[in-house]
Amino acid sequence: MIKVERLVKTFCTTKAVDGISFEVAEGETLALLGTSGCGKTTTLKMLNRLIEPDSGTISINNKNILEAPPETLRRGIGYVLQNNGLFPHYTVAENIAIVPQLLKWDKVKTDKRVSELLDKLHLGKEHLKAYPNELSGGQQQRIGLARALVADPPVLLMDEPFGALDNVTRSKIHSEFKALDELKRKTIILVTHDVQEAFELADRIALMDKGKIVQIGRPAELLFKPANEFVSGFLNEQRLQLEFKAIKITDLWEHLPEGGRKTNTSSLSADADFWSALEQFKFIKGENLNILNQQSKEIKNISFEALMAAYSQYKHLQPHD
Repeated sequence: MIKVERLVKTFCTTKAVDGISFEVAEGETLALLGTSGCGKTTTLKMLNRLIEPDSGTISINNKNILEAPPETLRRGIGYVLQNNGLFPHYTVAENIAIVPQLLKWDKVKTDKRVSELLDKLHLGKEHLKAYPNELSGGQQQRIGLARALVADPPVLLMDEPFGALDNVTRSKIHSEFKALDELKRKTIILVTHDVQEAFELADRIALMDKGKIVQIGRPAELLFKPANEFVSGFLNEQRLQLEFKAIKITDLWEHLPEGGRKTNTSSLSADADFWSALEQFKFIKGENLNILNQQSKEIKNISFEALMAAYSQYKHLQPHD
């Protein structure tokens, strides 16, 4: 869906983006991760031409983005900002309806779509006439997301979208983000400096430093097969929590025992991460958990001890730094 080749952007004498290349598959979420000044936001803004590259090419759906006017390009790309970017003198309804108005949708179609998104984002219709300053930070961020999604663009760019939220609100919105069906068919590039956020929300991570991509891969690849000392050092401080988020139950599947005592009806998809399985056991103490493998249609009923044993076996087989 997105192909970036040899992208370069220089400000004065500083190469903010230094010849990077990457691809993002349709329906995939890629996180651009790194500290401030590594080039991740500059890269994101070149994708919708808020910043023009010095050299290199960007293609979206096999079309060079320079072939269309910037405003036409942007109408087909959702964009979510850290501070939500809502217009303070517009109501919630007016903020969400900006792109439909540009696309000349009729009022009935616009109102229907706005109501649909509010419902999916757990906001009541009483918010339609509210102004941004009357909403909480979490509500404002949901409205910003609704505005980016309203025209159903195939691509969504997110620049530190949850960075201004407190930890409790951010955790709740992360859960909503992963569950929202609207996002499951989008190709998403997410910029963040939050390692946990990248590991929780992204299919793959591009770790950047000094304008270059140091390593790109699945979260588990960065953890267990770091390209160099920079990668392992960047992740080391939060390593245990990251492992719990990066390891999927599917990774442990061959180490989980067959059968088991069927003592409850709680179930979890094998696509879930190890942390989610641990969380489930908090609510079913002393009982087993049903794990459904969507691919094989197989169900395993496991105890907490069996899960931890499978994790230990998996870890033992991983290469050591």
